[in-house]
Order: sequence, then structure tokens, then C-alpha cells
Amino acid sequence: MREGRVRHRAGETVPRDRFGPIVVPTSAVRRSTRHELVDLRKFGFIPGVSGGARGFNQQGDVVTQTADGRDLNQIWGDFQAALAMYNADRDRLFGAITFGVTQPIEDVFQGGDTVDFEEASEFGVPVGIRAALPTYFSLGYLFKWYDLAVRYTMMFLAEATTQQVDSLNNSAVEADNRLMFDKVMKQIFNNVTRVATIQGNNFNVYPIYNGDTVVPPRYKTTVHTAPHTHFLVSGGATVDPGDLADIENHLKHHGYGWREGTTLVLLANSAQVNTIRTFRVATGAAYDFIAAQGAPPWALTEADLLANAGAAPPSQFRGLPVEGRYGPWMVIEDDLIPAGYLVGLASGGDNDARNLVGVREHAQSGLRGLRLVKGPDNDYPLIDSYYLRGFGTGIRQRGAGVVMQIKASGTYDVPSAYA
Repeated sequence: MREGRVRHRAGETVPRDRFGPIVVPTSAVRRSTRHELVDLRKFGFIPGVSGGARGFNQQGDVVTQTADGRDLNQIWGDFQAALAMYNADRDRLFGAITFGVTQPIEDVFQGGDTVDFEEASEFGVPVGIRAALPTYFSLGYLFKWYDLAVRYTMMFLAEATTQQVDSLNNSAVEADNRLMFDKVMKQIFNNVTRVATIQGNNFNVYPIYNGDTVVPPRYKTTVHTAPHTHFLVSGGATVDPGDLADIENHLKHHGYGWREGTTLVLLANSAQVNTIRTFRVATGAAYDFIAAQGAPPWALTEADLLANAGAAPPSQFRGLPVEGRYGPWMVIEDDLIPAGYLVGLASGGDNDARNLVGVREHAQSGLRGLRLVKGPDNDYPLIDSYYLRGFGTGIRQRGAGVVMQIKASGTYDVPSAYA
């Protein structure tokens, strides 16, 4: 135990310089599953309680502002306003690949029987038809509560500057953003079907097609069978144009592509994007990689740029920085995608129901988003406040995404970062 830090139990006498001994009353100790907390109200350190164990901490001594003069209630209001803006302006990547869900269970249409005309006969009777009921399967979405507390004390607030207090709020917002990104990426990269218990019943939380017994719906002339998987292995140690064609075909035979009104987005690590930039028709690729507007021309010459004026893709897609276009693919480089993996997905737009991952939040609108729950003292809500987020993920459009691992052989491995 380090010098100067002594743990005391309820009822023990605590030596204190200058002021003599202070007795910690048993009622001042609150126990939790993780820590033994001292209730400062019992000492008079919290607003609304005058006096204290020695009578030297009067109500007039209560801290109402930071060391640089900013009112604590104003800080509380500013935090609430900042969180409202944060919740309204979701992370850029979320808008392109997710959509909002509030119901815990969905029934997904799988199709129904088809009927056909037959050639008429002079003496025959036409074949009769009857309405065929469509088929569905039910899927669930996970949902959990997550919380994070910032332990403000009156002593800290008496010495802290506005910048220090703001930095704690910013840290909590950044932690929430990482939490949501991590759960969305796990939903994409993990090929295991999980189970959500909803009102006492178990429902499958599906990944993208993972080779289970579910038969995908027919699309035009493509009739699918089970097992059917969208977790692929490239068959080569380096990404090549054929890999992107394979991913595209796995999306197209489920009805996803630019002709159907969705944008094909390729998410890749810089290690793979550096190779994709070199794809050219002259070396056997189906398309030339075209750098985005404002991006360095890479392997393209000035003559290439002049010949393709106006053909370069935009520098952003739904707020995501675009590296360039390869055929139908809008190529997005992000090193949060593990090296050695490609994610191809169809995006219908910001928060579009055709997007890949559903993010379920609470049915009550007041419980959605990142919330700052006030402490028990209404006059000083910042004290004992904590951050709360309730959400979960699931896949509705199982055919709208493909994950490919770049390796020579073997089966798909879930990346350790998102296992």
C-alpha cells in the first residue's frame, strides 16, 4: 500500500492532521458490488446539508463553480446540449451501414408460391389458383444497457478548470462511440448466430449468411440452396481484381447493386487499398481504379486525368472519405478494418432500411441515444451523474454484406479484434 493512502472501515477513527481525529459513521458507508463508497452527505460535503463531522463545512462553503468561475449547473446544461447534438449527428460510418430499429423482433419476408398461365384449350378448364400465404422467418436483435460514471467530488470541482471537466465529458462520448463501433463491427465480422431472450422466448440474432440451414429467397432466375455463406476466403495471399468480382456477384444474386438503387461500398485496410489502387485493365483487371476527387493521382498520368475529366468519384460518400472507385465499388480506406479482410456491402443511404446492420434502441424515445443521468440532488445534478446507453445489433438483410478473408486456403477466421 502506498504511503499516505489508508483504507478505513466503518466506525474506525481516522487520524487527520490539523483537525484531529474524524470518525466515519457506519451510515456513511454504501456498499456496491465493486467498491465501498463513502456517502459524503453524511459529512455535510454535499449541497443541502449544513455542518459536518467537525462543524467546519457549512452550506455556504458548498462548491457551485469550477476553479475558473464556471457555474456547475451551466456545465450540466452544456453537457446535455452537447449530447443532443452527438446523438443527432451519428458517426459517419454508422449512417452508411446501419439503420435504426426499435422493435425487438422482426418477421422477414421470404417469398411465396408463384403461379403460371397455361395454354388455353377449346375443351379444357383453366387451372384454378388460390391465394398463397407468404413465408416469413422471425429474427431478433440484441439489447443491453451500458453505463459509465465520472466520479466528480466537491474537492475535485473546487480545483478543476472548465477544460478539465469538459475533457471528462469528451472522454465519455469517445468511449460511447468506440463501444457502438465495436459492436457493429462484431456483428459484421462474426459468423456465429447468437440468441436473444425476449419476453421469455429465444430468437436467433443472425449474422450475414453463414452457411446455416436458412435458404435465401429466390432473386429473378437465381434459386439459392442451403448452406449458403457470405464469409469467403480469397484463395490467394494478395487481393486481386477477381476477389472484388466475387464479392460483387454475391451481392448481385440477392438483388443488391447500383441498378437496384443501392451503392456498393468496399471497406478495406490500407494494406489492401494500396494494392487495389494498382488495378488496371492493361494488367488484366476488369476496370481501372480511378482516384477520388482531390486525392493524389497515384498511378494515373496527367493525360489519364484529362481524358477522364468528371469521371472521378466524389471525395466523400455519406461523409465517408473515398479513396476512389473500382468499377461499381466505392472504395473506403479505414484501418479499423483488420488487415487481410475486405467488407463489401450495399448502402441505401443514411439510416436506410436496406443497410446491413440494424441498431436496436429502446422503444421509448426518451431512452434512446447516449444519456447523462443526473445525480440525486436536483440542484447539483452533475454530482453522482453517470452516462447510460442502451442498444444492440442484428442483421435483417443477410444478403446485403460479404466479408472476405485474404488468404491462400482454409476456412474463414473471425478477426481477433471483433471475435
